[in-house]
Amino acid sequence: MQSRVEIREAVEDDWPQIWPIIQNIVTEQQTIPYDPDLSEDSARRMWLLAEPARVVVATDGDRVLGTANMYANRGGPGNHVASGTLMVAEDARGMGVGRALTTDLVDWARGSGFAAVQFNAVVDTNAAAVHLYESLGFVTLGIAPGAFRHPVQGPVGLRIMWLDL
Repeated sequence: MQSRVEIREAVEDDWPQIWPIIQNIVTEQQTIPYDPDLSEDSARRMWLLAEPARVVVATDGDRVLGTANMYANRGGPGNHVASGTLMVAEDARGMGVGRALTTDLVDWARGSGFAAVQFNAVVDTNAAAVHLYESLGFVTLGIAPGAFRHPVQGPVGLRIMWLDL
């Protein structure tokens, strides 16, 4: 049965379902360049950002399938470019959750007056993410070779991906 993915603002009560998604992705060390020893408290502070940033969850009913946070990529003279991080639960991959989260992020950035979206560190071997972002119009500006220590493939590149709005 196809799930119905809905995107909504995250609330504090979502954290018990958000944390396992983050913990799984971070500890597998294959797609997100975060410290695998990230504590739950540190993760909560890093993920649940205050306005003007935005944090959302992708849900199917009461079940959280994925989450994203979005914010200005830099402060000051760089605050006209948005960025964000997206994570999808392992058992929800391939169901359109990543596309729904990315589309929501782009719509938020456009509606908030940002000039572009920049993803600073897309792991080059994360083919699903690269394909998704490219299908939405993102381009790779460059690849930092060997900037990510993949647990299976060794040093791989990190892409900077960009979408003009």
